[in-house]
Amino acid sequence: MNNDQLEGKWKQVKGQFKQKYGKVTDDDTSYTEGKFDEMLGRLQEKTGKTKEELKKEIEKL
Repeated sequence: MNNDQLEGKWKQVKGQFKQKYGKVTDDDTSYTEGKFDEMLGRLQEKTGKTKEELKKEIEKL
């Protein structure tokens, strides 16, 4: 899945992600155009997972 597809999927699953990881806030799950990797960095800090692990998890949801 390329980054464009991943970003599209993210819009569908971010609510599920926030439920799964209680420390993740609305601010953590939002991003401006072209800043998807920055958002992944914030999620990485909150969840303790690598960016690759997060991408795989998003793909599975």
